Amino acid sequence: MAEKTRYSDAELEEFRAIINEKLQQAYADYEQLRNALNNLDGNDTSDTSPTFKVLEEGATTMTKEEAGRLAQRQMKFIQHLQAALVRIENKTYGICRETGKLIPKERLRAVPHATLSIEAKETEKK
Repeated sequence: MAEKTRYSDAELEEFRAIINEKLQQAYADYEQLRNALNNLDGNDTSDTSPTFKVLEEGATTMTKEEAGRLAQRQMKFIQHLQAALVRIENKTYGICRETGKLIPKERLRAVPHATLSIEAKETEKK
């Protein structure tokens, strides 16, 4: 029997459902980070006494920087998931960009935006 060169339409639909679920969660997480950056959640130093305000400003700045980095990382994750959906549409999803072989389903279920097989990823690290 010849080796499969791509996943079937039914398998691609299974992966689409996984990716859409992850996308929904990623968008929710991103929105939460954006709200934290914009102080839309109401937790800032404006409601504390002046004594503690100076001490908290440094922590607030650090928290905003961290939230900004996390928001950027989350947006990158969203973009990777969206690119995976495009690969599903093109029927190239799950094909390793280095080896051209199918990435195992277990890997794609764990990392649905993966474009490299484990072997190719390990070779890339060397």
